[in-house]
Amino acid sequence: MIEHFSEEEVITTITRLSRDQLVRFIEAEFVRPDRSETGYVFRRIDIARLELLCDLSFDLDLDETALGVVISLIDQLHTAHQERLAIERAIQALPADVHARILESLNAS
Repeated sequence: MIEHFSEEEVITTITRLSRDQLVRFIEAEFVRPDRSETGYVFRRIDIARLELLCDLSFDLDLDETALGVVISLIDQLHTAHQERLAIERAIQALPADVHARILESLNAS
């Protein structure tokens, strides 16, 4: 399974994505691929993000300003979700009585 993609592979994989648009997405920092001596190197998560950007751009006709707002909100939601999972794991690791008191307190509010 390929884990890293070249710029050419990205454009071939995401058929709606032009080279110019890819460059604009990179310059706007909507996607942040790694750099190598041969050019940009994209990961699977970059591919998924670029597909989402194409969906938002083409299907919802969002301009670059709106894309920036939407992507920022999605990133914030993702971060909040990861933080919530970390808190859940920390609570699960506590002694049962402390865990129960926390849940009780959460249910009371």
